[in-house]
Amino acid sequence: MPFSDASRLLRDAGLPKWALLLALSTALVVFLELFALPASLLIGPMVAAIALALTVGKGKLRVPFWPLQFGQVLVGLMMARTITPNILGTMAKDAPLFLLFIFSVIAIATGLGWLLTRWQVLPGTTAVWGSSPGGASAMVIMSEAYGADARLVAFMQYLRVVFVAVGASVISRLWVAADGAEPPLVLFPEIDWPAFAATMAVAAFCAYGVRRLRLQGGSIIVPLFLGALLQGMGLLKIELPMWLLAIAYALVGWSIGLRFTRSIIEHVARALPRVSACIVLLMALCGCMAVALHVFAGIDPLTPYLATSPGGADSVAIIAASSDVDVPFVMAMQTGRFLVILMIGPMLARFIARRSGLAENPA
Repeated sequence: MPFSDASRLLRDAGLPKWALLLALSTALVVFLELFALPASLLIGPMVAAIALALTVGKGKLRVPFWPLQFGQVLVGLMMARTITPNILGTMAKDAPLFLLFIFSVIAIATGLGWLLTRWQVLPGTTAVWGSSPGGASAMVIMSEAYGADARLVAFMQYLRVVFVAVGASVISRLWVAADGAEPPLVLFPEIDWPAFAATMAVAAFCAYGVRRLRLQGGSIIVPLFLGALLQGMGLLKIELPMWLLAIAYALVGWSIGLRFTRSIIEHVARALPRVSACIVLLMALCGCMAVALHVFAGIDPLTPYLATSPGGADSVAIIAASSDVDVPFVMAMQTGRFLVILMIGPMLARFIARRSGLAENPA
């Protein structure tokens, strides 16, 4: 094949644009890591994809289905890895307390999402999914499966992740002195190869099964529950090296970012003040619940604050691990809330969409 024909095929396949996207994503991740920004492995690729979509991409690049599906399944398995017997035991021990505060945070977040919907700040169920205090990446993936605009949901979720992470970091230094700095990002750790092979087999099974059965939101739900079940039974050690999670996060981030348009950016700019105000209000109300836990349950101040923080479970886990707090209590509250919102989130979104009388209107 002549060199000119090969070059034309590469251009037609969009390979130069993919190379540019990869380079820009890498640069942004490194930059965000310098400031220890949470979720940098996902936010960096998403911002790079938005920039490309608005300039040279022109809406022509799309992440292929199977790599994206596999990446979403890996996110589900990553969530499953946090559901350990220790955390489940902590949740069972103080079940009434956990349920009270889990449903309180969900009720407050849902109420704020309903207000954003009523004010028509965001269309349809998008505000509800964006306000859901679950795992940010999981909420973005599931919101799209249930008809919301994943671009706007991602904007709300990751804006809240940044707000909550900064707030939790500041509070942790005011209330309790941290014992150490955030651990550095290790992309290439030692790998337990048999466990890694078993994890990849489960991931492939989940990806194929979800596609075959056409399960709505299944790319998160199926690997999460199957992975947690197998892990709890001692049949699976979920081995996900950071380089693999970085690829999964990049695929999800690119999938969201490449669909941004100028009209969506204009919508985000208009919505930013009110969405930010709702996030600050949500954090303040959760802080009041943390004070109540401290006063009436005798728990040290930082533990309930981190436990009730609305979202950013991964960044909360990092802060908790480097502070003098009850880590199982914090992660049990965060994990329990994620599982509850995972089960009732679609129902809440549909209910509020019906009550508001507003339909989705993605750009």
